[in-house]
Amino acid sequence: MASADFTLLLPVYAGDTPDALRLALESSTVGQSLMPAEVLVVIDGPISAALEAVIDEFEAGGAVPLTRVRFAENRGLTEGLNAGLERARYDVVARMDADDVSVPDRFAKQWPLLEAGYDLVGAGMVEFDDDPEACGVTRIPPVGEANIRSHARTHNPFNHPTMMYRVSRVREVGGYEPFGKMEDYWLGIRMIASGARVENIAEPLVKYRVGSGAFARRGGWREAQTEIRLQKAMLGMGFIGRGEYLRNVVMKSVYRMLPASVKQVLFRRFVAGGLPSDQKSKDTQK
Repeated sequence: MASADFTLLLPVYAGDTPDALRLALESSTVGQSLMPAEVLVVIDGPISAALEAVIDEFEAGGAVPLTRVRFAENRGLTEGLNAGLERARYDVVARMDADDVSVPDRFAKQWPLLEAGYDLVGAGMVEFDDDPEACGVTRIPPVGEANIRSHARTHNPFNHPTMMYRVSRVREVGGYEPFGKMEDYWLGIRMIASGARVENIAEPLVKYRVGSGAFARRGGWREAQTEIRLQKAMLGMGFIGRGEYLRNVVMKSVYRMLPASVKQVLFRRFVAGGLPSDQKSKDTQK
């Protein structure tokens, strides 16, 4: 099976489950038509024996060389990702969460764009709850550098579990920086602002586990404060103007305080460009 010179970066922590981790690893390696040359697992604090056994099992299988980075205590995603970037053997890294699923041709479609000189490449993704074969809404990202930059002024233009990027360019903008649950969005903004070449593939190349309570976790005053802090940073670097800043702060603060059911509808309708997967297939056939 063919492979290419990039690293799969996969953080793991105590809240992950063995079955989901196994599927994430398998779908992103032996399940790919183009496999990574290395798997880098960042173990963020103590994990269960069952999770450790899945990693051991994969390493023993030898399909792709596996390297572990281990923290004695939980340090959070930002530190974990930066540690992974420091240890990656290759200049291109593919992000992967321990509870998502890569579709078989994900890397075969993203890798050629990195080879062609792009610095950051994302893709569409499709949501599921517990069964990855029972998919729901498809999140369609903006395509084309101008559209991506415009979208980034109001929303994250990249579906974070789909991101592949050039490590050298990420380091040039300072790597991951702590920003609540928006560290991927902040990284994307800084890369766009730095002149990095960015692109998205509209096709869903990752199945994203939504799970119960996902939209509830996006709400509350703490999330609103993080949103305001991000908007201030974007204004300070000149990425948005004062009018855009004021509009974004008002709209996003209100959104964060809405009930989860309302946020879910608004996010899928106006932010993610999402359609139910069965409706998307009908529309594609027209």
